[in-house]
Amino acid sequence: MSTSAHLPAETAVADGTVTDRLVEANQHYASGFTDPGMDARPVLRVAVVACMDARLDLHAALGLQLGDCHTIRNAGGVVTDDVIRSLTISQRALGTRSVILIHHTGCGLESLTEDFRHELEDEVGQRPSWAVEAFRDVDQDVRQSMQRVRTSPFLLHTGDVRGFVFDVTSGLLREIDPTG
Repeated sequence: MSTSAHLPAETAVADGTVTDRLVEANQHYASGFTDPGMDARPVLRVAVVACMDARLDLHAALGLQLGDCHTIRNAGGVVTDDVIRSLTISQRALGTRSVILIHHTGCGLESLTEDFRHELEDEVGQRPSWAVEAFRDVDQDVRQSMQRVRTSPFLLHTGDVRGFVFDVTSGLLREIDPTG
Protein backbone atom coordinates (compact mmCIF):
# COMPACT_ATOMS: atom_id res chain seq x y z
CA MET A 1 0.00 0.00 0.00
CA SER A 2 1.31 3.46 -0.86
CA THR A 3 1.29 6.56 1.29
CA SER A 4 1.21 8.65 -1.86
CA ALA A 5 1.17 8.20 -5.58
CA HIS A 6 4.94 8.65 -5.60
CA LEU A 7 6.59 6.55 -2.90
CA PRO A 8 5.73 3.37 -1.05
CA ALA A 9 5.34 3.73 2.73
CA GLU A 10 8.49 1.67 3.31
CA THR A 11 10.62 4.14 1.32
CA ALA A 12 9.41 7.12 3.32
CA VAL A 13 10.31 5.45 6.61
CA ALA A 14 13.51 3.67 5.50
CA ASP A 15 15.07 6.89 4.20
CA GLY A 16 14.07 9.01 7.22
CA THR A 17 10.81 10.27 8.59
CA VAL A 18 7.79 11.13 6.51
CA THR A 19 8.44 14.77 7.44
CA ASP A 20 11.98 14.46 6.05
CA ARG A 21 10.50 13.19 2.79
CA LEU A 22 8.06 16.08 2.63
CA VAL A 23 10.76 18.66 3.34
CA GLU A 24 12.87 17.11 0.58
CA ALA A 25 9.89 17.27 -1.79
CA ASN A 26 9.54 20.94 -0.90
CA GLN A 27 13.16 21.56 -1.88
CA HIS A 28 12.42 20.13 -5.34
CA TYR A 29 9.22 22.17 -5.57
CA ALA A 30 10.94 25.39 -4.51
CA SER A 31 13.78 24.92 -7.01
CA GLY A 32 11.31 25.47 -9.86
CA PHE A 33 8.97 27.81 -8.03
CA THR A 34 8.02 31.14 -9.53
CA ASP A 35 6.06 33.67 -7.48
CA PRO A 36 2.59 33.66 -9.06
CA GLY A 37 2.10 37.28 -7.98
CA MET A 38 -1.31 36.66 -6.45
CA ASP A 39 -2.80 38.17 -3.38
CA ALA A 40 -4.53 36.28 -0.57
CA ARG A 41 -8.01 37.09 -1.89
CA PRO A 42 -9.47 34.03 -3.65
CA VAL A 43 -10.21 34.69 -7.30
CA LEU A 44 -13.58 32.91 -7.20
CA ARG A 45 -14.56 34.56 -3.88
CA VAL A 46 -15.48 31.19 -2.40
CA ALA A 47 -14.53 29.35 0.79
CA VAL A 48 -14.71 25.56 0.88
CA VAL A 49 -15.16 23.80 4.22
CA ALA A 50 -14.40 20.09 3.99
CA CYS A 51 -13.30 17.04 5.91
CA MET A 52 -9.59 16.44 6.31
CA ASP A 53 -9.96 12.90 4.89
CA ALA A 54 -6.96 12.11 2.68
CA ARG A 55 -9.23 10.68 -0.03
CA LEU A 56 -10.62 14.14 -0.85
CA ASP A 57 -8.51 15.98 -3.41
CA LEU A 58 -10.64 19.11 -3.34
CA HIS A 59 -8.82 21.06 -6.03
CA ALA A 60 -9.06 18.19 -8.50
CA ALA A 61 -12.65 17.26 -7.55
CA LEU A 62 -13.86 20.84 -7.97
CA GLY A 63 -11.67 21.87 -10.91
CA LEU A 64 -9.90 24.50 -8.82
CA GLN A 65 -6.53 26.12 -9.42
CA LEU A 66 -4.11 27.78 -7.02
CA GLY A 67 -5.64 31.02 -5.80
CA ASP A 68 -9.25 30.15 -6.62
CA CYS A 69 -10.59 29.54 -3.10
CA HIS A 70 -9.97 29.41 0.61
CA THR A 71 -9.93 25.85 1.91
CA ILE A 72 -10.79 25.12 5.53
CA ARG A 73 -10.48 21.50 6.63
CA ASN A 74 -11.04 19.58 9.84
CA ALA A 75 -12.27 16.19 11.00
CA GLY A 76 -15.73 15.78 9.49
CA GLY A 77 -15.80 19.18 7.79
CA VAL A 78 -17.69 20.31 10.88
CA VAL A 79 -18.64 23.98 11.22
CA THR A 80 -17.06 24.70 14.59
CA ASP A 81 -16.34 28.04 16.24
CA ASP A 82 -12.89 27.96 14.64
CA VAL A 83 -14.40 27.38 11.19
CA ILE A 84 -16.71 30.36 11.78
CA ARG A 85 -13.61 32.37 12.77
CA SER A 86 -11.87 31.41 9.52
CA LEU A 87 -14.98 32.08 7.42
CA THR A 88 -15.44 35.46 9.09
CA ILE A 89 -11.88 36.46 8.23
CA SER A 90 -12.31 35.02 4.73
CA GLN A 91 -15.43 37.11 4.13
CA ARG A 92 -14.74 40.32 6.00
CA ALA A 93 -11.03 40.72 5.30
CA LEU A 94 -10.50 38.77 2.08
CA GLY A 95 -13.69 39.17 0.07
CA THR A 96 -15.30 35.73 -0.17
CA ARG A 97 -19.03 35.64 -0.80
CA SER A 98 -19.90 31.95 -1.22
CA VAL A 99 -19.48 28.96 1.10
CA ILE A 100 -19.38 25.34 -0.03
CA LEU A 101 -19.55 22.61 2.61
CA ILE A 102 -18.31 19.13 1.70
CA HIS A 103 -18.73 16.05 3.87
CA HIS A 104 -18.17 12.55 2.45
CA THR A 105 -19.26 8.95 2.52
CA GLY A 106 -17.50 6.61 4.91
CA CYS A 107 -16.43 9.36 7.33
CA GLY A 108 -14.65 8.24 10.48
CA LEU A 109 -16.86 10.50 12.60
CA GLU A 110 -19.77 8.18 11.84
CA SER A 111 -18.11 5.50 13.97
CA LEU A 112 -17.15 7.70 16.93
CA THR A 113 -19.21 9.02 19.83
CA GLU A 114 -18.65 11.60 22.52
CA ASP A 115 -17.31 8.67 24.58
CA PHE A 116 -14.07 9.36 22.69
CA ARG A 117 -13.63 12.46 24.90
CA HIS A 118 -14.19 10.39 28.06
CA GLU A 119 -11.65 7.81 26.89
CA LEU A 120 -9.12 10.59 26.31
CA GLU A 121 -9.82 11.99 29.75
CA ASP A 122 -9.26 8.56 31.31
CA GLU A 123 -6.01 8.16 29.40
CA VAL A 124 -4.42 11.59 29.85
CA GLY A 125 -6.21 12.94 32.93
CA GLN A 126 -7.78 15.91 31.17
CA ARG A 127 -11.00 16.14 29.18
CA PRO A 128 -10.65 17.92 25.83
CA SER A 129 -12.40 21.29 25.66
CA TRP A 130 -13.69 20.45 22.18
CA ALA A 131 -16.62 18.29 21.13
CA VAL A 132 -16.05 15.28 18.89
CA GLU A 133 -19.01 16.33 16.69
CA ALA A 134 -19.68 12.70 15.74
CA PHE A 135 -22.75 11.95 13.64
CA ARG A 136 -24.74 9.03 12.27
CA ASP A 137 -26.45 10.69 9.28
CA VAL A 138 -24.08 12.51 6.93
CA ASP A 139 -26.93 14.35 5.13
CA GLN A 140 -28.29 15.69 8.41
CA ASP A 141 -24.82 16.74 9.49
CA VAL A 142 -24.41 18.72 6.27
CA ARG A 143 -27.77 20.41 6.96
CA GLN A 144 -26.62 21.28 10.48
CA SER A 145 -23.39 22.73 9.11
CA MET A 146 -25.31 24.84 6.55
CA GLN A 147 -27.55 26.12 9.35
CA ARG A 148 -24.57 27.05 11.52
CA VAL A 149 -23.10 29.12 8.67
CA ARG A 150 -26.42 30.73 7.73
CA THR A 151 -27.20 31.78 11.30
CA SER A 152 -23.78 33.05 12.37
CA PRO A 153 -23.98 36.73 13.31
CA PHE A 154 -20.35 37.19 12.26
CA LEU A 155 -20.81 36.25 8.61
CA LEU A 156 -21.95 38.92 6.18
CA HIS A 157 -22.68 36.67 3.21
CA THR A 158 -24.94 33.71 3.95
CA GLY A 159 -27.14 33.71 0.85
CA ASP A 160 -24.90 31.37 -1.16
CA VAL A 161 -24.23 28.50 1.25
CA ARG A 162 -24.49 25.04 -0.27
CA GLY A 163 -23.72 21.62 1.13
CA PHE A 164 -22.63 18.38 -0.52
CA VAL A 165 -21.64 14.82 0.20
CA PHE A 166 -18.62 13.57 -1.76
CA ASP A 167 -18.80 9.88 -2.66
CA VAL A 168 -15.31 8.49 -2.02
CA THR A 169 -15.89 5.58 -4.43
CA SER A 170 -17.30 7.49 -7.43
CA GLY A 171 -15.82 10.96 -6.92
CA LEU A 172 -19.23 12.57 -7.40
CA LEU A 173 -20.78 15.30 -5.28
CA ARG A 174 -24.39 14.96 -4.18
CA GLU A 175 -26.08 18.19 -3.15
CA ILE A 176 -28.01 18.23 0.11
CA ASP A 177 -31.33 20.04 0.32
CA PRO A 178 -31.11 22.26 3.40
CA THR A 179 -34.77 21.68 4.25
CA GLY A 180 -34.48 17.88 4.29
